[in-house]
Amino acid sequence: MVTYNHISEIERAAARFIELTDSAKVIAFYGEMGAGKTTFIREICRQYGVVDEVNSPTFSIVNEYHTAQGEIFYHFDFYRIKNLTEAFDLGYEEYFYSGNKCFIEWPEKAEQLLPADCLRVKIIPDGNKRDIVF
Repeated sequence: MVTYNHISEIERAAARFIELTDSAKVIAFYGEMGAGKTTFIREICRQYGVVDEVNSPTFSIVNEYHTAQGEIFYHFDFYRIKNLTEAFDLGYEEYFYSGNKCFIEWPEKAEQLLPADCLRVKIIPDGNKRDIVF
């Protein structure tokens, strides 16, 4: 578990999270609306050296980000999908099994499609404090 008590501590929390979970490729982020999933993913991407702007892919469902070294990261937001067919139509397997990092928001919508080795992360808000449990 990683905790930050204020947004000013997110950099430290993300660094610790990366240190503990770097080998994970597919990471599912659970948490209520406003829990800070996108904010935490944005900081993780920044620390990995992503040069693209990191935003929630709510409407596009998936965003692709790059680092200066050519690494690729995928960021999913399944909030708007209505059924698993939409995830299949997206070609989720190409992303999940690409060997690149995949960050998934609202994975509940496609739980049965997640790889067996998917790292599941729950962000629990309490005022300004966030517990990141994995």
